[in-house]
Amino acid sequence: MRLYSTALGIAKEESPGELSILDLPFADLGALLHGPGIDAARTAATVRRVALGEVRVHAPVPRPGKILIVGLNYPSHAEEALEMFAAMGRPDITLPTEPNFQLVAGSAVTAPGEDIHLPAVAADHVDYEGEVAVVIGRSASAVSAAAAVSHIAGLTIANDVSARDIQQRAMSGDPTASIGVAKSFDTFKPLGPCLVTPDEFTAALDLRLRTLVNGDVRQNDRTSSFIHGVADLISYLSRYQTLEPGDVILTGTPRGAGIFSGRHLRPDDVVEVEVEHIGTLRNRVRAAPEGASSGT
Repeated sequence: MRLYSTALGIAKEESPGELSILDLPFADLGALLHGPGIDAARTAATVRRVALGEVRVHAPVPRPGKILIVGLNYPSHAEEALEMFAAMGRPDITLPTEPNFQLVAGSAVTAPGEDIHLPAVAADHVDYEGEVAVVIGRSASAVSAAAAVSHIAGLTIANDVSARDIQQRAMSGDPTASIGVAKSFDTFKPLGPCLVTPDEFTAALDLRLRTLVNGDVRQNDRTSSFIHGVADLISYLSRYQTLEPGDVILTGTPRGAGIFSGRHLRPDDVVEVEVEHIGTLRNRVRAAPEGASSGT
């Protein structure tokens, strides 16, 4: 089942390019998950049908309670990180054996097609990271990996935009900097375009992910190379806090982030994250509008 949060309400894509607006009293999928849950969309009546291109699409969950960012979960990305540390004279740094994660503000989410704003206080080293995102469907606290899949509402696409200068300061021990802040600026978490329910995927998740900037392929890998699979991530993260309906987990990014080549995002760049069987998340980069909030 392919579901959208739209300006007309919750919609189901039953045939390619055509949305059925559902008779549900919820503004978006996040509200639905906090209510009766994702299965209510399976049996809801159709109010009207519209072409996908004729309706404004919102992020599937416009305001998650929390976003958990998993780092270094593709071997290719872990390798380039170690290469960078070695070049910095830190060959002693090793990779964590357990999932590495950060908590990010839900207010950073923005919709497909909306602009990514370069914040005035950290505009020069903003980076992209294409990722598969997991949306939690029902509460999970200290769940086993075997039970984890039953807590998933579906998968979507995310771009884990980061202010790398702030992130690197934090990683260097600067007490005035925070990795969470570096990733929590307004518009830094594009999400969408749709939510695809778990029954559409095999247990051994194997999806091609590509990130393009202005049509140039920067990242290209498969989720089958995950170091920690989705079920293991949910189980691990649920030990530290209850995962609640509408929470979002970003599962990591592959080799090719801009920090490693010095290709940071600039105004008018177009970033596209493609994931097999889910779709394409597309956003343009803009300088922060005058008077906009600088971040969280």
